[in-house]
Amino acid sequence: MADFNLHTVAVVRSCYKQKFGIPRQSGLSKSSEAIIELVAPYNHEDYVRELEGFSHLWIVFIFHQHLNKEIKATVRPPRLGGNKRIGVFASRSSFRPNPVGLSVVKLNKINNSNGKIELLVSGADLLDGTPVIDIKPYIKYADSVTEAYSSYANTQPEDTLSVEFSEQSLSIIDSYKDKHPKLKNIITETLSLDPRPAYQNDNKREYGLTVFNFNIKWTVKDNSASVILIESL
Repeated sequence: MADFNLHTVAVVRSCYKQKFGIPRQSGLSKSSEAIIELVAPYNHEDYVRELEGFSHLWIVFIFHQHLNKEIKATVRPPRLGGNKRIGVFASRSSFRPNPVGLSVVKLNKINNSNGKIELLVSGADLLDGTPVIDIKPYIKYADSVTEAYSSYANTQPEDTLSVEFSEQSLSIIDSYKDKHPKLKNIITETLSLDPRPAYQNDNKREYGLTVFNFNIKWTVKDNSASVILIESL
């Protein structure tokens, strides 16, 4: 069989600066915004002509931090508690024979200025710096299958944790409200989905999450996540 060479057509500029904490599917955090910046020679308006007529896009990308990692036939999906192994092709795991990902995002705006073509999207589950290899319009009548079923992931995951903020963290959020007006929403939506691995349930452990240029420190007790500190990096 033939091998193929793929070209990077764009790069993701995301609020998520590290893998830990990124929603496990697109659309779960609707406030999570990203910029998909087209790169040469694809940063020409002809490549996005008529694209503004679509509300959502398919983003085909590379799991670039998993390159050259050992690939196994089976994985442990978080939705199954991280305890049951299933075939990698029956999962959305990022550890795949070919490290290709697929996400649906909402297209909010297309910027075309100073020689740059930028797609402003939301609902993204994409790591900052992710290389994009294709962009396709979401076609409602073809891409939404009403009678489809999805085995162990047949329903959208519910919010697992309530989220509370310390006075210090609220003060930081307020001081950056002009530059990052959705910061609190992004943190709340991200933590409410409980990004911890299924095997971690330590009430005394302090976790870290990077959003934009902020280090978010938080703990979990019972069914509540507490943001105890927000530091500007």
